[in-house]
Amino acid sequence: MPLDLEVVTAGVDAARRAVADAARRTGRDPAAIEILAAIKYLPVGDLPVLHAAGITRVGENKADALLAKQAAAGEFFTWDFIGHLQSRKARDVVGRVSLVHSLESDSTAAQLERRAEAPQDVLVEVNVAADPGKNGVPPQELDDFLERLAALEHVRVRGLMTMPPFTERPEESRPVFAELRELAARCAERWAGTHSFGVLSMGTSQDYVVAVEEGATI
Repeated sequence: MPLDLEVVTAGVDAARRAVADAARRTGRDPAAIEILAAIKYLPVGDLPVLHAAGITRVGENKADALLAKQAAAGEFFTWDFIGHLQSRKARDVVGRVSLVHSLESDSTAAQLERRAEAPQDVLVEVNVAADPGKNGVPPQELDDFLERLAALEHVRVRGLMTMPPFTERPEESRPVFAELRELAARCAERWAGTHSFGVLSMGTSQDYVVAVEEGATI
């Protein structure tokens, strides 16, 4: 069934209000936080509805789907890649997205470097909770990974991303989000002039309010 514009618009407006309220509770500017719509399960034909509802940033999980959806509605959105990026698929993504949210391996970084014609902005995915079901660099290995990325000319680190273990209680994700924020603050000092850490991508539909309270920018 196609998306209902009225329903989607109401949902987007409610999410924006919740984000703004969470930002104000913690002394943050709501304008500094972007909502990203994950479109993994969304058919191409529904993308104009998202656009009409006021969504401006979208994230796709699959490289093939990204190409197809951009071909149909590329001008509507800022496009990000939010799924696990295999090194062999890097060629399909590099230069086509504003941000790769999920860089976690040297092989993928090398392919981005090889294929990029201009700097590609990335977020390093960190497995803060040491969840065996999630991807990401272990926190204790983050500095070593950042040191290797510093040698690359066309891979530009803009911040960090994490996915907490699934829970039905958003408050249980708070320690994970707080640790990512603290990691980013430490990295910003240690890697000043080499990498930047102004972007924190964290929070999904069930826990995004807590993520904003803990510093999410996307």
